[in-house]
Amino acid sequence: MKLLGDIRKGRVQKLLAATTALSAPALGAEIYFEHYKGSFGDKWMWTPLVLTPPLTAAGVAGVLSERASRTLLPVVSALYFLDGVAGMVTHLQGLRKRPGGLREAHYNLVMGPPLLAPGSLCLVGALGIAAAIVKRER
Repeated sequence: MKLLGDIRKGRVQKLLAATTALSAPALGAEIYFEHYKGSFGDKWMWTPLVLTPPLTAAGVAGVLSERASRTLLPVVSALYFLDGVAGMVTHLQGLRKRPGGLREAHYNLVMGPPLLAPGSLCLVGALGIAAAIVKRER
C-alpha cells in the first residue's frame, strides 16, 4: 500500500498538512462554543478563533504546494502553538481567580476553565510545524 510505504519512509508532508487543515476548523468550533459559555469575558478568548481560518488555509496550501508546507504553514502553525501555550497560562490564571483558587483544585478543575484544553492548539500547531520538516509524498 502506497500510504504505508510513504509513512515508513517519512514521506507524510501532505498528510500532516491535510490533518492540520481538517483539525483546525473542528477545534475552532469547539473553542467558540466553550468561550461563548464564558461570554468571551477576556479579549484573548478571540485569538484562537482569529487564527483558525489562516491555519486552515495554510494547511490546504500545504497540501497543494511543497513551498507553502515549508514556509507559510510552519509560521501560522507556530502562532497557533504559541496561542495554545498562552491559553494554558490564562486558563491557569482563571483557575487561580475562582473561589478557593488552587486549594480547591478538584472543584475548580471541574467547574472552571479546562486547564489542558489549550494543549489541543499546541498539538494541531505541532502537526503543521512537523509538515515543514518531513519529506513530501511522491
